Amino acid sequence: MMADLLRQGATLTEHSCPACSSPLFKLRSGDLWCASCQKRVIIVKEGEPEPEATDPTFFSSLEATILAKIQEIEKELREEKDAEKLQNLGTILSTLLKNLEKIRKMKKAS
Repeated sequence: MMADLLRQGATLTEHSCPACSSPLFKLRSGDLWCASCQKRVIIVKEGEPEPEATDPTFFSSLEATILAKIQEIEKELREEKDAEKLQNLGTILSTLLKNLEKIRKMKKAS
């Protein structure tokens, strides 16, 4: 996962994730990313206001996370033979796609 980030142009930073202590990567977008937690990390310096959840970068990060999960499910779907597991994966995929659509609408509105 970390190697993938580097191949995609991310750079390793001196910062570590507050949740898991893994090193943080700076993405091309400028966002900090924890490869272990699979989420964006925001560093707030003392005295600075915390970012709003409606910040466009929040939606972009959330969108990227959901897209990554959709890709993971797609890989599993290709290899899975068990009908029950396929149904469960389909349900998860459907939910992720609905959430992706909602995020994109919210992004446009903000």
